[in-house]
Amino acid sequence: MLFSKSIAAAALLISKAAATIYYAGVSESSGEFGVWSATSTPGTGLPGRFGVDYAFINKTAIDVFVDQDHVNLFRVAFLLERMCPPTTGLGAKFNQTHFDLYADAINYITKTKGAYVILDPHNYMRYNDPSQQPMTGSVIGNSTDPKAATTKQFAEFWGELAGRFKGNERVIFGLMNEPHDMSTDLVLANDQAAIDAIRKAGAKQLWTGYSPSSATALANIKDPLNNTAIDIHEYLDADFSGSHVSCNSSGPANLADVTAWLKANKFKAIVSEFGAANGTQCASYLSDMINYMASNEEYIGWAAWAAGPFWGTNSACCSDGNHWGSLEPGSTAGDGGPSMYETVWLKEIQPLLPKALQWAGVSSVKGGVVSVKGGSHPLV
Repeated sequence: MLFSKSIAAAALLISKAAATIYYAGVSESSGEFGVWSATSTPGTGLPGRFGVDYAFINKTAIDVFVDQDHVNLFRVAFLLERMCPPTTGLGAKFNQTHFDLYADAINYITKTKGAYVILDPHNYMRYNDPSQQPMTGSVIGNSTDPKAATTKQFAEFWGELAGRFKGNERVIFGLMNEPHDMSTDLVLANDQAAIDAIRKAGAKQLWTGYSPSSATALANIKDPLNNTAIDIHEYLDADFSGSHVSCNSSGPANLADVTAWLKANKFKAIVSEFGAANGTQCASYLSDMINYMASNEEYIGWAAWAAGPFWGTNSACCSDGNHWGSLEPGSTAGDGGPSMYETVWLKEIQPLLPKALQWAGVSSVKGGVVSVKGGSHPLV
């Protein structure tokens, strides 16, 4: 049954037990832009010109997502090489100008708009050369590579970043985007060092660690606060890359094994990247995916891929190179028509956004009290 509009307008609070998804929204991709080199030339685009080569968010778009669409989660990408220039190395010494620009974006989302944000070093567990991501750069912690940053340096970086944000309860620490082509044991070692540093810095917020395809070792991760979620990316095309138009892979089927693993190891998860094309062929795939997450208590949040101020008419996901625009509000397709914000977000994803989400309290794997943003959505 539907509650009356007057009750909904009062932002009726619901008990924690009634909700599975506490955080839902979109990934903001543009902070990692401006470094591509066709010749793999290290240092290309570094440090880069803010607002010209890269940016973090468009505040007007954030306003639309929060005020109109009632989104409460953003995942905001940045590059380690801009935060910690290669001249000084990965660690606790930041480029203060770059940090201040990033902090301005994070504070706008969390303090001005009251939403939550995942800090996203978009580096694939590599550092020193993002010129052809995801393949270039030295694997962090690779002791056989003399150019590689060490696990200790990775921990120093996270200790410093967490210390700077420990007073912001709406921050979530996303340790690393998509580590790949490295041993899971090294992923575990880097993650463990990072979480130890985060907790030593006094930060109590939720953190997420990416789960490679073989993640048995991640069951051994230790967090003294037990405020941990596994970070999962799930695309619905044939090769799971998120680059193709056709949807061929069932989200629920793809996630069945990892859901069983989460349950067996008593972990929760956030799917911080997922997406599909703007054709009707993919509509049921998207709805099945979102409904599956809502129906399984192992999932506490999700973020669709992707919005961002620098995508223009390009598509962040699932287009086979077609210029259909991104999930960015106000963007358009290459032919001037509606972008994927309208054809995918508003048409397919927005109707499945949970009516009630967490809007206050520290980010937590256990979630918190949920409420309806603005009271315009009746509760079912």
